[in-house]
Amino acid sequence: MSNLFEAAGLSDGAPRPLADRLRPQTLDDVVGQDHLLGDENPLGRMTKSGRFASLVLWGPPGTGKTTIARLLAQHTGLFFDQISAVFSGVADLRKSFEAAKQRREQGQGTLLFVDEIHRFNRSQQDAFLPYVEDGTVILVGATTENPSFELNSALLSRCQVLVLNRLDDAAMEQLLERAEAEERVSLPLDEDARNALRAMADGDGRYLLNLAEELFAVGGDKKLDTSALAAAVQRRAPVYDKGQDGHFNLISALHKSLRGSDTDASLYWLARMLTAGEDPLYLLRRLVRFAVEDIGLADPQALVQANAALQAFQFIGSPEGELAIAQAVIYLATAPKSNSAYVALKAASKSARQTGSLMPPMHILNAPTGMMKELGYGQGYAYDHNSEHGFSGQEYFPDDMSRETYYEPGERGFERDIGKRLAYWAKLRADVQNEKDN
Repeated sequence: MSNLFEAAGLSDGAPRPLADRLRPQTLDDVVGQDHLLGDENPLGRMTKSGRFASLVLWGPPGTGKTTIARLLAQHTGLFFDQISAVFSGVADLRKSFEAAKQRREQGQGTLLFVDEIHRFNRSQQDAFLPYVEDGTVILVGATTENPSFELNSALLSRCQVLVLNRLDDAAMEQLLERAEAEERVSLPLDEDARNALRAMADGDGRYLLNLAEELFAVGGDKKLDTSALAAAVQRRAPVYDKGQDGHFNLISALHKSLRGSDTDASLYWLARMLTAGEDPLYLLRRLVRFAVEDIGLADPQALVQANAALQAFQFIGSPEGELAIAQAVIYLATAPKSNSAYVALKAASKSARQTGSLMPPMHILNAPTGMMKELGYGQGYAYDHNSEHGFSGQEYFPDDMSRETYYEPGERGFERDIGKRLAYWAKLRADVQNEKDN
């Protein structure tokens, strides 16, 4: 089975990148994906039985998606046909399907590997359906984006989605040891620099091997420390696309850390997003939302702080203004939490949809004309400021609707005081009702 290097038309004697030379030759050589490749795990069971379903391999760059697809074809004797959604169109798909049909007539199946499958539009994805259904091809798609967002439901229903993990530290170290065995020399790094090198690769095995190849070229007997390592290789920015899945994962992590009152984790996720180039104004909008959604009246100052951070950042700019964002994050993380206002609005909205166009009771309607007064508009309205307690206890719900309770304050922060007020008014309202009944 030819590899990608051979497919490029290069001879065996041509120089080959380290990552290509170390490409696994069997599924047992793949590192970091034991949850898929073990005997009792999905791909392990498939290879044992010899029966393969179409797959979508979802995972970060450099985790082995292409390699696994190639080795699956090799293991089963399927023809390995690879295309990239970045460079291919409908015409290329037709050629692949037609060639797969001809192979099938000759008794050989085809594993069609589609890299970056999420780049195909909806109609292009639909083109796969008949050929996957009738078995002309076993489709293996690779994507770095969430398939549930990027792929047609019809195509997803015909494929099993397998999630590849970001390579952990142990897997990255295993790759470095293989690289040293291949080159027959140790990397010129002290222990701290070796740890830093693995961290630089951010779970991407291919990128790690490319960095290692640069360091082998440095040569020399002197071991580099972390500072010298940084000078020898350029650290790349974290994998992060502001319009895609990584963006939503990190903002979700920040929001849930704030909700969980974990100040340090909140600061970490904030720093991750700022370091990756997130728009600070987007972060500030999310903080304002958090202040009203997850803190609310448990601490009314939370919204003030979030808006103050927005104003400060707009006035100062970056990078100094990022301290205002950090201050807001700390305040929000340490504030008492309540979603009572959020729950109350949802409940009130549900009632509003169910009750339709009920009129307000007549006594709270204004009567700017004589005719309206004659019709009873405003009749019987009690002006609360003239009441003994500044509270009349009148009913403000529609006449044809029973009274409902939407807002139930918690026992945290300022909402404790609100709860006491509501209880006091509920008692006065009940007293007024009792007087009417008697």
